[in-house]
Amino acid sequence: MTLADELHERAASRTGLTDFGDREYVDGLDALLEGYRDEAGLTEQGRAKVEGTLVNALAARLRTEAAWREHPAHAETPVTRPIFVTGLPRSGTTALHRLLCADPRHQGLQLWLAAAPQPRPPREAWVDNPDFSAMQAQIDRRNAAVPGLKGMHFMAADVVEECWWLEHQSMRSLAFPSVAHLPSYTSWLGEQDLSGTYRRHRRILQLIGMTSPERRWILKNPGHLFSLDALMAAYPDALVVQTHRDPRSVVASVSSLTSKASAGNSTVFEAATVGRDSLDLWGTASDRFLDARATYDPAQFADVRYDEFVADPVGTVARLYDAFGLSFDDEARARVTAADDVSKRGDRRPDHAYSLEEFGLSAGEVTERFDRYLTAFPELALS
Repeated sequence: MTLADELHERAASRTGLTDFGDREYVDGLDALLEGYRDEAGLTEQGRAKVEGTLVNALAARLRTEAAWREHPAHAETPVTRPIFVTGLPRSGTTALHRLLCADPRHQGLQLWLAAAPQPRPPREAWVDNPDFSAMQAQIDRRNAAVPGLKGMHFMAADVVEECWWLEHQSMRSLAFPSVAHLPSYTSWLGEQDLSGTYRRHRRILQLIGMTSPERRWILKNPGHLFSLDALMAAYPDALVVQTHRDPRSVVASVSSLTSKASAGNSTVFEAATVGRDSLDLWGTASDRFLDARATYDPAQFADVRYDEFVADPVGTVARLYDAFGLSFDDEARARVTAADDVSKRGDRRPDHAYSLEEFGLSAGEVTERFDRYLTAFPELALS
């Protein structure tokens, strides 16, 4: 039995399901397994984590296929003018996403539903849902195993999270090489047509949101920088927010987070490699997004500077609403203000120190790699 067969069998055993749907994901799984075997330098701990991630993705795929059959009406659920928050990682995408989701007229992708797609139950029923409990237990184990991770990126089962969880089902996601040394997979991914991945992404949102079809979707993922054309093909009326931060801070911060989250998983994905991979990965994603964005209606895009957002979070949200012709009413303002206050207290308060030098990089190298980005946005006056 091959490892791919074993992973499928484990997912089927866990869920009691066998229909993985069409085979469009298989070549991606093969490319990943080849990269993990030949390049990633996985330790025993790393292999266990990778296999767990892939089994989770396959199980989610099985669950999704079954839910689509059980709820055929999902196909009629509208997804109208969704807002996608993207930008370089560590540039405020998470905080902005969560504030936008505070508006009761909006809906985001809660972590537990990203992992186990199903029509979203009433909030009061979540605590009794085994999928919800399983995800919270997983997060608790993660935080216990990696002290300090909460301060870098707070997660909880009921908190909205990045939609790369949905892309995992197609085995085509920038999230995979973000946490492992996978140069061949990254090259392979750059040559793929990702339209099928985003069509599936949309169908999953239709399933989850069929109990709240009137609410606007707010999604977030820095990986969308890599695949704007596929995103716009699936969501032609999408509104896209691009966040901006000095790439020198971005690369240092994301390298630090990646190093912390992947510690002990690999004999090769250590500081210098993490830094170099982060620089190359996000430099390429930034260039791809610049090229693609130039071909779409500027009215569908808005920009947010990290320092301005940090200085005035609620005002920044208000300006985004205005840019997209949306109403920032009193209730929305109150909810966003309350969410901003909560984000600065307790476990949710950011706590993170980092430097480029830790990862074998210099400020000049980063500036040179992001020359096109810095040239394209001179009004940002990044320093």
